[in-house]
Amino acid sequence: MTLGVEREDYGGGSLDPADVHPDPIVQFRAWFADAVQSGVGQPEAMTLATVGPDGRPTSRYVLLRGVDERGLQFFTNYDSDKGRHLAERPYAALTFGWLPIHRSVRVEGPVERLPEAESDAYFEGRPREARLGAWASPQSAVIAGRDDLERALAQAQERFAGGDVPRPAHWGGFVLRPERLELWQGRAGRLHDRVRYERDGDADGWRIERLAP
Repeated sequence: MTLGVEREDYGGGSLDPADVHPDPIVQFRAWFADAVQSGVGQPEAMTLATVGPDGRPTSRYVLLRGVDERGLQFFTNYDSDKGRHLAERPYAALTFGWLPIHRSVRVEGPVERLPEAESDAYFEGRPREARLGAWASPQSAVIAGRDDLERALAQAQERFAGGDVPRPAHWGGFVLRPERLELWQGRAGRLHDRVRYERDGDADGWRIERLAP
C-alpha cells in the first residue's frame, strides 16, 4: 500500500553531545520551551508505553503536567489500564514528537505515584466539568453506550451540586524518574543527530553519548 505522501528531507539544526546541558531535565526544559515558542500544537502531548500482565506493550497519549528534578509528571485514573499496568510493573517509556521543528524526545524510567497532597492540588486546579468527569468515568472499562456516561455524570453533578468536587481516591498523579533520555534532531539525508543520556550506574551523574541515526 502506498500512502501517497511526499518524503520530507529534514533540515533541522545540529545536535552534539558537547553542546547539551549535563542535566537532562534542564535540557528537556530548554527543548520544550523551543517547541512552545515555535508554535508546536500541544507540545505537552506524549505517548506513554506500559506493559500489561500478558507481557505485551501498550501505548496511548497522555499530557505532561509537570517537570521538576524528580522527573516528568502526568495524571490519570489509577484503575485505568495504564494505572493497573504501572501498579504491577512500575516502569514506562514516554515519547514526545515535535515534528514541525524536526525534534523528538524519548524517556524511560521507573514510575511512582505522586504524594496525595500534590494530586489534590492539581485536581483542584482542573475545570469543574473535568473534575466531575473523573468521578463519572470508569476509565478503560467496557460500557454499553454513551448513555451510561451521561447518567454517571448527572449523578456526579447531583452529588456535588453547589459544592466542591474533591479528588476521588482512584485518581491521581505519577512521576517518571528518567534513567534514560534521548534527544533526536532531524537532519538532511536521514543522517539524523541522536544524543542519549543514561544514568551512570548508581551515581547521580549521567553518561552522554551520540547514537547512529
